[in-house]
Amino acid sequence: MKWYKTIFYGVLAAVMAITITACSGGNNTPANYGGSAPGNESGNTPAKGGEKVTIEYWHTYSDQEEKVLTEEIKPLFEKENPGIELKLTRMPYEGLKEQVIAGVAGDAAPDLMRMDIIWVPEFAKMGALQDISKMEGFDELKPNLFEAPMETNAYNGGYYGVPVNTNTKIAIYNKAVMDEIGVTEAPKTMDEFVAAAKLAVAKGKPGAIGIGGASVWAASPYFWSLGGSLTNEDYTKVEGYLNSPESVKALETIVQWNKEGLVTPTILGGEPGAWDGMKNNDYMMIDDGPWFYSILMNEAESTFKPLEQTIRGLMPEGAGGSRSVVGGEDLVIFTNSKHPQEAWTFAKWMLGEEPQKIMSKLGLIPTNKTAANDPAFLEQPFVTEYVKQLETAMPRTPIPQYGEMETIVNLAFEKAIRGELEPKAALDEAAKNIQAILTK
Repeated sequence: MKWYKTIFYGVLAAVMAITITACSGGNNTPANYGGSAPGNESGNTPAKGGEKVTIEYWHTYSDQEEKVLTEEIKPLFEKENPGIELKLTRMPYEGLKEQVIAGVAGDAAPDLMRMDIIWVPEFAKMGALQDISKMEGFDELKPNLFEAPMETNAYNGGYYGVPVNTNTKIAIYNKAVMDEIGVTEAPKTMDEFVAAAKLAVAKGKPGAIGIGGASVWAASPYFWSLGGSLTNEDYTKVEGYLNSPESVKALETIVQWNKEGLVTPTILGGEPGAWDGMKNNDYMMIDDGPWFYSILMNEAESTFKPLEQTIRGLMPEGAGGSRSVVGGEDLVIFTNSKHPQEAWTFAKWMLGEEPQKIMSKLGLIPTNKTAANDPAFLEQPFVTEYVKQLETAMPRTPIPQYGEMETIVNLAFEKAIRGELEPKAALDEAAKNIQAILTK
């Protein structure tokens, strides 16, 4: 397996110097689901010669999630697959990417791993990951998973992982502010949304449209919903898309909102922060993931009750539809795995209904569509809108150069919002710089 080691050593220094934005609001905040997946006919997989095979699984689950993984997932999987033993290794997120690179280069990587979705194409290009689209049962498994999370594993015509948990962001409105402006439900269109924002600002609120920053993760739900795009459909072209008339108009609209005082100060790092702005009834709306509810609902000493004091809705629909951004983690199998078939057996199993439902009890959103739409899961008080939003949510561009691309787009958005460049000039510059990276 030494054929790709020179690639790893060559990129290690560069990767160590670049910090890629982690998915969503922390790697322990997304949603997962798994279970007996179609195509898992191998079922009770016996080891060769009757001996048990041990597969190592690196993960980044939280304390509570790890407890369920250890006490429920592992025993159930091993009972149904008596020829395979699952070794669980919890990894700290800080420095993890560099540790994975070193592990693969030294033939010390695990069999499989729960990996940040924005790392997958980069590791696939390095030759570190198995193309699981060639494995038995993949074609039966794929249609059962949400399309956008699945797409985060795409690279060069193959798929180098499967989404083990996912998340997205929805529009969250402050009920007290909505009552004050006389709006009784979440706006469905951009026109309704902007009209409500103007009413809130007229009441003295310090902004109403809660864009959390001038970055892809923060601004793309608005940029996409307004008709903007980052690339073409197969992620190979940026020029003519990032700087298309539709994208320019989308960014111009966001810039204009900010000039009119409709956007909260958070877009440029101002205060109060998004959660404080909601707690203090300062902001009409923010967008956030399910962790907004799961965390704040467990703050026993807090007087803010998120379920009672907010109204949930999909991102308002504009020229590009109702769009949001996908976060989460993918299950990947390393090229140097000693037991790739057994690792694939676990990956398929983890994406079936039962394991996905087990993990969903923690508030993690299943990637398995059946598990995500299970009535018992949807009875949880805040998940329905997240599952619905996932139907139209979009992945951040799944390309190996995403880290560099994100930095360039973030800078373009910030320059335009700060008034340092006109939106068209900012996007023209960004598109040219990114295209040059893609054609290297």
